[in-house]
Amino acid sequence: MKFLKTNLRCLGLTAGLTVLSTMGYSQTTLKTNYFKIVIDQKGYITSMQNITKKSNREFSPADKPSPLMVLYNAKKRVYTYPEQASYSASDKIMTLAYPNGSTARISILPQAKYFKMKLLSLTNSTDIEAIQWGSYHTNITNLLGEIIGVSRDTSKAVNYAIGMLALNDNTLGGTADIQGDAAPFQYIIHSPDAARFPLPNHLHEGQIFSLGGDGISDVAFYAHKEPYYRIMYGNAAEVDKNGRISISYQSRDRRQEREVYYSLIPNMASNKPNHLLVQPIPGVDYIGSSIAFWGSPDSTALMDVVQDIVLKEGLPHPTVNGKWIKDPAAFVPDVLTEGGQYDNMIAYADRLGFKAISLYDQAFLRPDRRNEGYIDGKNFERKPLKFANGNAYSHKEYAQMAAKHNIVIGRTPITNALAPGTKDASPVPSDSIWYQQKRPLAKAISATDTLIYVDDPTHLEEIGSWEGHVKSLNIIKIGKELIHYLGVSDTKPYRLLNVKRGYWDSKATAHAALDTLYKLQVTINYGYDGLIPNIQLQDKIAEYYADVSAINGLGYYDFDGQEFLFNNGHGYYSAKRFFRKMFERAKQHGLADIRFTGATLSEGSWHYQSIWNVGGGKNLYDAETREWGSATSQGKDLRDVSYANFFPVGMGGNFPITEKSTVAEYEHIQAMSVGTGSTYSLKLNQKQVESCPQKDAIFQAIRTWENARRANAFPRWVKEYLVDPTQSFRLEELDKDHWNLYRINRDGSGKKLLTKLTRAKGY
Repeated sequence: MKFLKTNLRCLGLTAGLTVLSTMGYSQTTLKTNYFKIVIDQKGYITSMQNITKKSNREFSPADKPSPLMVLYNAKKRVYTYPEQASYSASDKIMTLAYPNGSTARISILPQAKYFKMKLLSLTNSTDIEAIQWGSYHTNITNLLGEIIGVSRDTSKAVNYAIGMLALNDNTLGGTADIQGDAAPFQYIIHSPDAARFPLPNHLHEGQIFSLGGDGISDVAFYAHKEPYYRIMYGNAAEVDKNGRISISYQSRDRRQEREVYYSLIPNMASNKPNHLLVQPIPGVDYIGSSIAFWGSPDSTALMDVVQDIVLKEGLPHPTVNGKWIKDPAAFVPDVLTEGGQYDNMIAYADRLGFKAISLYDQAFLRPDRRNEGYIDGKNFERKPLKFANGNAYSHKEYAQMAAKHNIVIGRTPITNALAPGTKDASPVPSDSIWYQQKRPLAKAISATDTLIYVDDPTHLEEIGSWEGHVKSLNIIKIGKELIHYLGVSDTKPYRLLNVKRGYWDSKATAHAALDTLYKLQVTINYGYDGLIPNIQLQDKIAEYYADVSAINGLGYYDFDGQEFLFNNGHGYYSAKRFFRKMFERAKQHGLADIRFTGATLSEGSWHYQSIWNVGGGKNLYDAETREWGSATSQGKDLRDVSYANFFPVGMGGNFPITEKSTVAEYEHIQAMSVGTGSTYSLKLNQKQVESCPQKDAIFQAIRTWENARRANAFPRWVKEYLVDPTQSFRLEELDKDHWNLYRINRDGSGKKLLTKLTRAKGY
């Protein structure tokens, strides 16, 4: 964990900016308070400097200048790079010329802490499907934030970060050549510190490896505990053969139908890509694509620069307890219910200082618009939340009890999966279900025919789900009928094989020749079975979740199957649009920001998502062995991803309080949580909690740490001690503004004062 250390020196800088430029094809120099870049006459960034120190350290590799913006022809899979550039200081517009005859006009507005760039126009763009900002190459080799696009050197000697943020929904983290706008989920080789973690001779920087396991069990994906195996949840940051980090954003023209060959895990046989038609979206284009490009001291980048961009550019800024959800002082664990008994859960959460209760022992909450958001009935007649005394309550009633303590309750949905039996799936399927392929019927069929002919069998042999290629979800839709099939004949006349009519209780009916056959885009099985909506229906489902919150009092969601938002081929754009729609609808209802975790984290959800408590137990953090993932490497992998991307680290659903639990366990858990900047979902089974002799002392210990965390009382140097798993600590509260932090032996003896902690100003 030592490579996570950052420079703790607070930099007091005077806000301001400088623009140095001349007209014509010459070098252009631009400055913020912290960062200086030079753009040459060809449109390449040739210098990136830290101007907070006299040395003006250079971060642009001499052998890799960075193109300001490149063009991408998706049909030919070819990038076109600028060859000429001029900057008008008076208009603050950079004009780039390309060898294909295109001319781009880019507004570059230096702000106090970042450069705001926006594509104003592009000529000769007929064959240009996408534009890409960068890649912007750095010589930093420490931490890569592949989700939001940041290159970080967290060492005390350097302490600098360079990054980008998208300023509109259709600008996405990553490169333009990624199929489906969601980068492959895979391992790369990258050492965060070559001196401490040297690569073996058989490995090299940037080398790609598939995930572990059979490609179906998500726990088995995490298969490498070595620190130089870096799991990737995006490609907004990449490394070259020397371990140097580059960052990229892209924007695509979504107005035309296109086809992609898509899988989120394409390097595994069980998840090989499918050919997928991508729905055109009118009015969504790369003109207007905008980014914030920034450089600053790493130790202050999140709260000083990234938050400044978010606020000034009107990006999503959800809060919890009045603080931005990315503020480490706002990180807070949640209660995860087990056992189906809820008498004391609100009281437990209140005593712990937690703000949300995830009703995880309830079944999946499926988006069924038939109930109009009334998950317990129009009169809240269903009472699924049971008490030991025999009383039972609806979600609304329980939420009202929790609200008295400033606590919200939540459920686990399957995001956008249209499950069988729900309004939009069956028995009468919606016309707004998305599809992989469409074909005209070659011949009319009756309601009982199983011989279904098509003239063009291309890609119809593919199993509908790229995740595990689930045969039970190989479904076509004709009119209002769902039909299951497996395979296509090899010779003319081509027909579907193994046909089952009236699938999912839909009604088998006659269909005329030339009626359209839709091969549907689907999810996976294991209880996640569902169909994928088109973008407009997905908008409605996002709004549905906000309606459910307003009607039933929910303020928390655990979006399982969150990766299904990518299945329509729009990737991170789809995720951004989904969460924007949900948050906007919630705002219309007058709700507080919805707190949510989910099965994944992406550039599409980063701004909206509060936490990432996926998985749990010894796969995430093992409090007994004090390691990040003793059963698998999941804990190490997700810790590294989260930390590098300025996001709360997750310890998963974990640390149940049982009859054997001790205060010392939770002192360590809280120390590690505060030190790494992590949250977790505390598993609470009411019967088990009540059997614990140290229950009250455990609650008090956790609450003490949470009070101090919320007060931002832990300086960075203290956090460096807390992440050392060989050390043990005890925190004692003196009053609401002061705490004593002690180092102790693991058995609880040898108590020695490490430091006195004080509430930070503004907290």
